[in-house]
Amino acid sequence: MNAPVLILPGWGDSGPGHWQSLWERSNPRFRRVVQRDWEYPIRTEWVEVLDREIRTAGGEVILVAHSLGCIAVAHWASTGARHIGGALLVAPPDVEHPDFPPLTEGFAPIPRERLAFASIVVASRNDPFGDFERSRALAQAWGSRFVDAGNSGHINTDAGFGPWPLGETLLAELAQGAAASSRRSES
Repeated sequence: MNAPVLILPGWGDSGPGHWQSLWERSNPRFRRVVQRDWEYPIRTEWVEVLDREIRTAGGEVILVAHSLGCIAVAHWASTGARHIGGALLVAPPDVEHPDFPPLTEGFAPIPRERLAFASIVVASRNDPFGDFERSRALAQAWGSRFVDAGNSGHINTDAGFGPWPLGETLLAELAQGAAASSRRSES
């Protein structure tokens, strides 16, 4: 994979055993988007940091977002964001649900505009933070390919995920599509 990859954790960051952290440590082209405050996220700050990191990375950047990071990507994309290679959006939480923890500022409502880049949404049928059918509806609104991850919890360390081979396969598919699209646009 030649494209730079930006890792976007969700609320609380991704710990050392999380699949995002494992991927980041195993590939020098992967870089974490570091937010100022992981515990009390503010949408405008998260989107500004993401935008800066994308501009700094240059090229056909691939985004790998988990949980609240997915919602930050949707907000970034709704600002008329520049073209990127694609986004893997894993376990988007339902920040619009009345029981969602009120630790986040400005993430609801979730943008429903079609994303201007290739994307894959991966959702679990028993995610405590995101309803499966709501995730499917977001994928449809965003124009994303939808992947049913079965009963996988929040697809994080607490759900038993360290290495995540399915995610690596999906990321490779997304990167191949981005590379092919880039070659076509250069012709």
